[in-house]
Amino acid sequence: MNYLDKPLIDHRIYTIALRKMPEFLEVFDRLAMPILLETLGHPVGFYVSQVGPLNQFVHLWAYQDLAEYERRCLARDAHPDFPSYLSASGHLITAQETRLIRRVDLPSLLCR
Repeated sequence: MNYLDKPLIDHRIYTIALRKMPEFLEVFDRLAMPILLETLGHPVGFYVSQVGPLNQFVHLWAYQDLAEYERRCLARDAHPDFPSYLSASGHLITAQETRLIRRVDLPSLLCR
């Protein structure tokens, strides 16, 4: 099952300290990604802000339902290597926002 089959999206926004985005991306890729791939699965994508609020790193993860989201998040949080990532990235992140958004299937798009 790929993310197109999963209607629930975890939309995370991290605001990164000024001029620290390269360092954050390196820490995230090296320490968080192996854990996240193991516990959350394959991401929908990663993005950085270009217009509007700057210094933001956005990542999206897809889930079938709230139960899958909660199960996978618990696995991530319980992973023995997760505290190392949190420790290494804590000084780089100034704010975090998490949204759960659900896909809407519009009839006009289903006909195409």
